[in-house]
Amino acid sequence: MMWRPIRVFIVDDHPLVREWLGNLLRMEEDIEVVGEADEPESAMAAISNMAALPEAVPDVVVVDLSLKRGSGLDLIKAICANGDNTLSQSSQQTDIRVLVLSMHEEVGDVERALKAGARGYVMKRESTSQIVNAIRQVYSGKIFLAPDLAARLVERVDSYAQNPAARPDALSDRELEVFRRIGMGHSTRRIAEDLGVGQKTIQTYCARIKEKMGLNDGSELLRSAVQAHERQQQ
Repeated sequence: MMWRPIRVFIVDDHPLVREWLGNLLRMEEDIEVVGEADEPESAMAAISNMAALPEAVPDVVVVDLSLKRGSGLDLIKAICANGDNTLSQSSQQTDIRVLVLSMHEEVGDVERALKAGARGYVMKRESTSQIVNAIRQVYSGKIFLAPDLAARLVERVDSYAQNPAARPDALSDRELEVFRRIGMGHSTRRIAEDLGVGQKTIQTYCARIKEKMGLNDGSELLRSAVQAHERQQQ
């Protein structure tokens, strides 16, 4: 097989991050940046259009979990054709591998990303060489996790094996997305618009979140969400 560079597509809602990562990757002889997007819908549209040109289809899509419009987890599922494809029914790019590049380092986020179909998870605070290495590892078919994330994930799984009752009644992917956006100060209307659903749907998610988290009212939900967001920023 003739040698060719690893084709990478970047999805991040921060222009500076896309520019920084794009410039970083273009310095590598074995990597080619073939496109970028700031939200799931345009990302899937671009990837679907590339399907007509096999030489342009990305090998690795680098995705941020936190996107202003849409869900990074939904995008991962759509790209990997894992479960119901809510973004593009025409997406059949099962050979494309996904690497998450995120600020979130909670083990639960890693679990959700891998379950959605991602092949790797790396933090934005990692060195540039580590990020490039992660892309190469994922492209080669391996699972990539930074050593500290891998160790924490093993500990979490082991704790569940030792005490199944300790497994939390976790929020669904969409409930977690709503919870995060509440913590960022977004209104119900804005969350509904960003996720492409009705306000009543968001209200239903909020009710489920309060029930699962044992919160009594909207004030407690807001306080808990803001505290969780502040911990993520530390």
